[in-house]
Amino acid sequence: MRARAGAEEAAAPPAAAPSPLARLLSALFYGTCSFLIVLVNKSVLTAYRFPSPVFLGIGQMATTILILYVSKLKQLIQFPDFDKSVPRKLFPLPLIYVGNHISGLSSTSKLSLPMFTVLRKFTIPLTLVLEVVILGKRYPLGIIMSVLAIILGAFIAAGSDLAFSLEGYISVLLNDLLTAANGVYIKQKIDPKELGKYGVLFYNACFMIIPTVLISFFTGDFQQATNFKQWINFVFIFQFLLSCILGFLLMYSTVLCSHYNSALTTTVVGAIKNVSIAYIGMLVGGDY
Repeated sequence: MRARAGAEEAAAPPAAAPSPLARLLSALFYGTCSFLIVLVNKSVLTAYRFPSPVFLGIGQMATTILILYVSKLKQLIQFPDFDKSVPRKLFPLPLIYVGNHISGLSSTSKLSLPMFTVLRKFTIPLTLVLEVVILGKRYPLGIIMSVLAIILGAFIAAGSDLAFSLEGYISVLLNDLLTAANGVYIKQKIDPKELGKYGVLFYNACFMIIPTVLISFFTGDFQQATNFKQWINFVFIFQFLLSCILGFLLMYSTVLCSHYNSALTTTVVGAIKNVSIAYIGMLVGGDY
């Protein structure tokens, strides 16, 4: 009986590959969420001059935890209960995300928009390399040449803006590496036999929120947020809460896109989204 069961298990067909429609819709969902959160965050942090971007990140993490926890209580979704194996299964995603968040915030203020766009494009080849090294994937020559073309195009676009800022270069290249690592490790960790996509989202947010709160408190970011005078403004509160919800949707759509596609596809979709952001920057900003 055991031999027969083993033979039947061995003969079981592999899991069906995601349909092209599911892959396309997940990529569009991620691109839309990524685009919208940039616009909302720009309004909250620039138009209203909210001084605490780290506090805004805490709000997004808290919203993610609340939505997933309530959804599990209502049995709308399932993910494993916490046990001592969860940190081992999740590591090093929380550390990568916190580092990615901090380096991203510090790099945007030290470089012009064209140079920032050039250096952020290095996330794409870094993701490709990490997928080959960590996940063992192999890409055809056509995809590799496409990635090189993206890098070449970015340098052409910023050829007249090569102002040197060592601190800015280091920050944004570190952000590139951490963004690429985040995408690759998400792809590795969302195995349904382990934590699954909802478990990765929930426990990653739980582990991330503690060090982020400490960073916010000790840097004065938390105190600036509590003293902000626009908390009585209904429109600002609405946009702040909208940013928190979009933060959850962005995390979810990132995992979903990586699940149905690859970390490289998710990174490229993010780069395509930046084209729209660049055109908006031409109209409302001064860098271009």
